[in-house]
Amino acid sequence: MSDQAKIIKTQNDENMARDKIRTVEELGAIAQELKNSGLTVVHCHGVFDLVHMGHVKHLEAARREGDILIVTITCDRHVNKGPGRPIFPDHMRAEMLGAIEYVDYVGINFEPSAENVLTTIRPNVYVKGSDYENPEEDVTGGIARERETLENHGGRIVFTKDITFSSSALINRYLDVYDPPLRDFLDDFRSRVSLETLLELLAKVENYRVLLIGDTIIDDYQFVDPLGKPAKENIIATRSKGQELFAGGVVAAANHIADFCKEVEIITGFGAFDTQETLVRDSLKPNVTLTAFTRDDGPTTRKTRFVDASYMRKLFEVYTFEDRFIASELEQRILATIAEKAGGFDVVIVTDFGHGLITGSIIKSLQENARFLAINAQTNAGNQGFNLITKYARADYVCIDGGEARLAVGDKYSDLDEIAGDSLPARIDCNNIIVTGGYHGCFTYQTDLGVRRIPAFTKTVVDTVGAGDAFLAITSPLVAAGGHMEQVGFVGNAVGAMKVGIVGHRASIEKIPLVKFLTTLMK
Repeated sequence: MSDQAKIIKTQNDENMARDKIRTVEELGAIAQELKNSGLTVVHCHGVFDLVHMGHVKHLEAARREGDILIVTITCDRHVNKGPGRPIFPDHMRAEMLGAIEYVDYVGINFEPSAENVLTTIRPNVYVKGSDYENPEEDVTGGIARERETLENHGGRIVFTKDITFSSSALINRYLDVYDPPLRDFLDDFRSRVSLETLLELLAKVENYRVLLIGDTIIDDYQFVDPLGKPAKENIIATRSKGQELFAGGVVAAANHIADFCKEVEIITGFGAFDTQETLVRDSLKPNVTLTAFTRDDGPTTRKTRFVDASYMRKLFEVYTFEDRFIASELEQRILATIAEKAGGFDVVIVTDFGHGLITGSIIKSLQENARFLAINAQTNAGNQGFNLITKYARADYVCIDGGEARLAVGDKYSDLDEIAGDSLPARIDCNNIIVTGGYHGCFTYQTDLGVRRIPAFTKTVVDTVGAGDAFLAITSPLVAAGGHMEQVGFVGNAVGAMKVGIVGHRASIEKIPLVKFLTTLMK
């Protein structure tokens, strides 16, 4: 074959692979037409990030189950497989599968699970690998839901019996997807801790009741396109591209923990005007209840961020709030509620943003009434230097970032491990501390075990807003359940890595995606 002929054949093969790629809706219509003509439609679904011989054997076996094989893949944003994943973007993964002769059609699923594509395609046969055959080993419960969806439409599930490999294990072992320090840490951590240990820790808190107290914050994202500097003003001009309002602060923290614990309740405050109460209540997860008080002297705290829509870069921020301490009458009502409720919860989490809700008397009441008290005292532009964790004399768990820790102990230059292990414990009666350090990871401290560092699991950051709240919310019950702090920090870093990929509070951290993330890291 001449060189020109080889080039033409390669181009034709690439075009044939692309021609196989259709939308999920198109695949549904195609499958229906094929079934009407008497053909048997077979369907496979997965990530297919690194196609290997196990995948080829799996697809070959699937093709033998019918006349037409349709393969759908999970889109990039729903691949919860840890840092650097997927290796290949969804359009490349789809084209790669289209190049395999056993595959007739390929689609990209933009939903987080396969139920929607099963409902649309309605295959005669759905084929999964043998590693999914035992439902007790399916930590996400996905196969049970997929089987139910499939059988509702008259289909059946088949498990292939050929050789299997784990793409994640191969990628972790043979591809440099992790920086050397993280790779070395994971190798050491896997040698000491099993995935089952982490999953058992998450399972311990399933029936916990969690109470959160803190400020409600309306996070207002004003998306803009920068236009440049006006000729007569020393300012940046922008063009509005839209707005999103999110219920943040303690509300976002409560929604993060809602998928991990049985019952969640919030004690918070709204402003007398611009309350945004409807937005807040509509944002709550089904198992989250709200006890809200109204302060008469200001609005519900709103933080308006002007964001370059092209790159998700924040240009500037405007606070609309009243940050003086709440009035005595309102304080007494909140104190009565804490005294009534706090003792009945397994964990009490304080998200203290320093905007006037958490008074000295409320701190004292929380320390007296909570069975397990977890605290974050946040430093932000509205309270710089005035909202330190040291105003809490006692806590069972403290989770703050590096800047907050430095301010609390008045130490600008010491290493964070020294601050987490020596300086903070000398100022707060607390046996369990985590200091988060962004791309440096986190430092965990436990009285009997000292300080451990867990490297960050991702350097891809879309938005850092709320990442610390997610970390605090999900790790607090794990500490209360007796979790080893290094293991808690490991889970927390996974939570943080997932949260920084979410704009604002468009989504909360949920258990199944977190379990998938942890599973990939531990392979």
